[in-house]
Amino acid sequence: MSLMKKPLLILIAGPYRSGTNDVPEQMAANLHALERYALPLYRAGHLPMIGEWVALPIIRAAGSGCVGDPVYQAYLYPVASRLLERCDAVLRIPGESKGADQDVAIARERGLPVFFKLEEVPAIDT
Repeated sequence: MSLMKKPLLILIAGPYRSGTNDVPEQMAANLHALERYALPLYRAGHLPMIGEWVALPIIRAAGSGCVGDPVYQAYLYPVASRLLERCDAVLRIPGESKGADQDVAIARERGLPVFFKLEEVPAIDT
């Protein structure tokens, strides 16, 4: 693991809704799986971010009645795209996910590093 001087804001991208048939408990389990990467990234000196942490409150405030409704769809991916304008890198965790693949594509278009394992993320030189 190489060392760096500046902490990165790293988007953790992986399955949230994918493969759940919109069952809330399965979506919550997927969010928990994403969140398991937050502490290791933080301990490496970085600031972890998950798109759903930002998007879900916005979706609720906008009046979404259920997962996948037009309001939900109008905000979920656009919020992630806007969030990626502020992120320095993406950590793509395992699992099939159209949204996470889209995050990776956007990150690559913007020239951001994309990591596929925690071990690939450089630690901060303290």
